[in-house]
Amino acid sequence: MIKYTLFFLSTFVMDAQAQVWGVPEQVVITSKKEKTRVHTNENGELQVNVSPKDAHKFKAAGMVRYSDFGARGDGKTDDIDAIAATHAFANQNELVVKADKGATYYIGGKKRTAVIQTDTDFGTAAFIIDDTEVQNRSASVFMVSSALQPFTPESIASLKKNQEKIDAALPGPCLITVTNAHVKRYIRFGPNQNNGSPQTDIFVADKSGRVDMNAPIIWDFDQVTAITALPIDGKTLHVTGGRFTTIANKAESKYTYYSRNIAVRRSNVVVDGLEHRVTGEGDHGAPYSGFITISDCAYVTVKNTLLTGHKTYSTIGAAGQPVSMGTYDISVSRALNVSFVNCSQTNDINDRTYWGILGSNYCKNLLYDKCTLSRFDAHMGVANATIRNSTLGHMGINAIGSGVLTVEHSTINGRTLINLRSDYGSTWQGELFIRNCVFVPQGGKTASAALIGGSYSGKHDFGYTCYMPERITIENLRINDANHPGDYQGPAIFSNFNPQMTDDSYHEQFPYVKTKEVVLKNVTTASGKSLRISDNPFMFKDVKVVTD
Repeated sequence: MIKYTLFFLSTFVMDAQAQVWGVPEQVVITSKKEKTRVHTNENGELQVNVSPKDAHKFKAAGMVRYSDFGARGDGKTDDIDAIAATHAFANQNELVVKADKGATYYIGGKKRTAVIQTDTDFGTAAFIIDDTEVQNRSASVFMVSSALQPFTPESIASLKKNQEKIDAALPGPCLITVTNAHVKRYIRFGPNQNNGSPQTDIFVADKSGRVDMNAPIIWDFDQVTAITALPIDGKTLHVTGGRFTTIANKAESKYTYYSRNIAVRRSNVVVDGLEHRVTGEGDHGAPYSGFITISDCAYVTVKNTLLTGHKTYSTIGAAGQPVSMGTYDISVSRALNVSFVNCSQTNDINDRTYWGILGSNYCKNLLYDKCTLSRFDAHMGVANATIRNSTLGHMGINAIGSGVLTVEHSTINGRTLINLRSDYGSTWQGELFIRNCVFVPQGGKTASAALIGGSYSGKHDFGYTCYMPERITIENLRINDANHPGDYQGPAIFSNFNPQMTDDSYHEQFPYVKTKEVVLKNVTTASGKSLRISDNPFMFKDVKVVTD
């Protein structure tokens, strides 16, 4: 009898703070001379017997199907145990998993996670995930995980920003997550205010401890209170196809996030050709953390994938005021080099009844390429992000962070071309490049156009110095501002970040580091009106504007 125990990382999704070990998913695999069968014992463990004849057949074929382990695929019978058993056997024997052609797999509310560690082809099979009655809303349906185990590197007591090498001998390339619990960053301001999160960073180091400087360390760590190294799998794992439908929960509208999803917790993964739809949304419901959630990993690509924005519900926030709850179909947290390529969504990207589709925290090197989605968003910071060949909807581009933010060959329909999130200090420590783009303010509704949005009073401590982009370069931008109010003076480079700062008498307790230079080349407007600095020219009086 083989007791096959699968460990995986569980994480908090949108306000992620630290890695914690999840409860092990236990599968007991036997090979008795009995028929192949799957059942659950009194302790909730999945018991799988694979007859020697079937085991030989599966290994010879190099693959297994869900029907081999009893999945009905009739759209009514709960198939999650059979699905989890199939993956457990495949993981143990390094076999490919394939869904049965034409099958519809119903997945009810049982707490059971199917752990994927081998290539998986969902094909054209349908999966119905019923969230109307669930035992554990935080339990993923599928988890793409590594068989490699995390460990704690010894003797790393401190780190410096942009440090090129750490003092550690590693078994190979590793994803390093480091925390200083004594320093708080991202102290949120506004209706969803909080006391911040422990200083966290994530980076890749090779076996000699050399840091990948394309995703550098972004903080000084005077003290390291926790550090974890997660070995990076050398082989790329592929998850392809699948037609998933979530029957939405009907829970109370409060911040009890549902994570009944596909969680990617392994580096070097490609998700290709997946579709996700949502049905059954009513006048209330709890929010979703993302159908595809990518955390604690690097080098992940999601491509040729169809997603769905979730209906927006409201609740009472931390400040005692009504707030719209963020609810997502994709989320990324503590992850590096994550790309979304040729992805779109089923609902109108400009329909404001649906929340923006992406949220992210603690990420580096995020990419949208050839995407049509309602939003790009970086909550608790991104280091380097690129949006190209894409169309973004009503929630546009929202980001704070550092490094280089590039937007090129894209159409943006947000309130501003780029919004620097005010709840995290409207900070971007680095450069901003906008090339060959079209900006449609508020998707063509009557609006006064501003390119760079944000708000900063100088009265709140966010846990870091706040910066505007040091240099902004805008080349070949068309502003479709024909639909504007009667008193419209023309598009502004900057919105009015602080209406109270109108002369030198205003005191910023936490000074804002303003933009030094804006370079403009071939910026045109549908209104025929010229670009101007801001409704608050005093605040930006020292910004150098260079025109070609």
